[in-house]
Amino acid sequence: MGVPVRKVAMTATGLTTRVRHKGTYKTLLDGVSLSLESNSLVAVVGPSGSGKSTLLRALTGYQPADEGEVLCGGRNLYEHFAELRRRIGLVPQDDILHTQLTVRTALRYAARLRFPRDTSQAERDRRVEEVLDELGLAHRADNRVTALSGGQRKRVSVALELLTKPSLLFLDEPTSGLDPGLDRQVMQMLRDLADDGRTVVVSTHSVANLGLCDRLLVLAPGGRAAYFGPPGEALAFFGRTHWADVFEDFDRHPEREAEPEPVVARRDVPTLAAPAVSVMQRPPAPQRWGSQLLTLVRRNCSVIAADRGHVWLMVALPVLLGVLSMAVPAQYGFLPASQAGVDLAACAPNFNADAQCVLLVLAIGACLTGTANSVRELVQERVIYQRERATGLSRSAYVVSKIVVLGAITAVQGLVVAGIGLWGRRLPGHGLVISSSVAELVAVVVVLAVTSMMLGLIISALVRTAEKTMPLLVLATLVQVMCSGAVFPLFNQAGLAQLSWLSPSRWAVAAQAATIDLSRIGPPAEAGRPGLVDPLWTHTAAQWGLDVGVLVALGVAGVAVVTVLLRRHEPVVMRRR
Repeated sequence: MGVPVRKVAMTATGLTTRVRHKGTYKTLLDGVSLSLESNSLVAVVGPSGSGKSTLLRALTGYQPADEGEVLCGGRNLYEHFAELRRRIGLVPQDDILHTQLTVRTALRYAARLRFPRDTSQAERDRRVEEVLDELGLAHRADNRVTALSGGQRKRVSVALELLTKPSLLFLDEPTSGLDPGLDRQVMQMLRDLADDGRTVVVSTHSVANLGLCDRLLVLAPGGRAAYFGPPGEALAFFGRTHWADVFEDFDRHPEREAEPEPVVARRDVPTLAAPAVSVMQRPPAPQRWGSQLLTLVRRNCSVIAADRGHVWLMVALPVLLGVLSMAVPAQYGFLPASQAGVDLAACAPNFNADAQCVLLVLAIGACLTGTANSVRELVQERVIYQRERATGLSRSAYVVSKIVVLGAITAVQGLVVAGIGLWGRRLPGHGLVISSSVAELVAVVVVLAVTSMMLGLIISALVRTAEKTMPLLVLATLVQVMCSGAVFPLFNQAGLAQLSWLSPSRWAVAAQAATIDLSRIGPPAEAGRPGLVDPLWTHTAAQWGLDVGVLVALGVAGVAVVTVLLRRHEPVVMRRR
């Protein structure tokens, strides 16, 4: 009886990747070549920094190699990524789903985003249940992901990738942080997935369960392939009895040239058949932009609602800030100070010095509320976005979904802050543009809160870790306070005045100051020059419209900035789409 012939699921030839580091180029992968057989489990091991994750990104198209090619079904993966991406599943080290949701809910949202537009809901739900059964998660389907063990959470991440039935599944360090028992469970799960007809490639630091694999790739420092063959013969090839000795040799002699795949005589090693060149097929129609937007909005709402502590914080924060605003004493509200019984010719007029303080506190409340809502939103789900982007998610639909949900929440919070802060105050009888001065003042606070929310999204898209967002939240709020024009005059300071135009609070305070005619009822900017007033505070409808118009324009510009910044964190093959 002859040895069964296995087809090659993927072939990589001469993969080389370099990055610029401190003025020189550092090689991460150095001419790596390998063939991945169908229905096999392949492990990639090596010391830290040997290029395991870089290799997986090159094989999946996330980060194409600088040199070499990857063929999948006879086609170049980098050139035909849009058609081939459905064949490839990638499970990164971090979770690729929202842990606040239940397992079934998270998978259903993923199915709505990933399945072709002509797939019915019944078909999607049926596939979700099939994957849950296949991975032994049916009894945990209604549990939140956060309530699962490390091994079970990794199963859920794998389940997410199996929804679209990929023929190639790549996992980056799936056993990292797991105890030996869970390590073996995960590796056995991958063995079962390979036996069911998939090609599974796993990078790992653990060498305890390599015997479950069909092939083993060992990477040496510098990204060189030191060994590619049966795992049972690897130690003998290196002349060692323990893997610790092999890795220690790598550390001691990093400059030693790596050997190609060893020539070993094994009767059970199958002969590899050449990959069949498949006919170019049109990829299934992706979900429409509107459908993606609706799914993302619903998922965002579900994620927020699932975290009750966060919901209570969002309710309490604007109330507390509004109460603090209301606590600011303002005897005359937003009206001129009473001058009854005063001889205006004999003494200086009285001014309403408290109105400016109230406007400042309202601005602080709006800025802090809006920015706090969004400053962690993008960075905390970056890995999820990267994976969904690679599967066809629209960048603009993702951004708009965040704006819709967070904008609605922030607008309500701004309404609460302004409503409480203005409660019982003496206000002008009419606004400049809106008949009610109360509505005009509240509208400006709401717009400022939403624009500050966009500032928070910019910060979240800019930073690389969530830990950096809190210091930047404090800094952004402080900058907006100082640039508001309510702490000290800005209009008469060249350079600083123009720089403050980039701050949303500058225009929001100016619009409110225009509504109540603060230049007239408040104290002058300089005691000796009563005629020196802030031009952005002019009590006219045109000036109010300009102030609010610039404030809105800053928010719109923020949308463009967030969209551009998100592109930096996407797979390279998706950045042009």
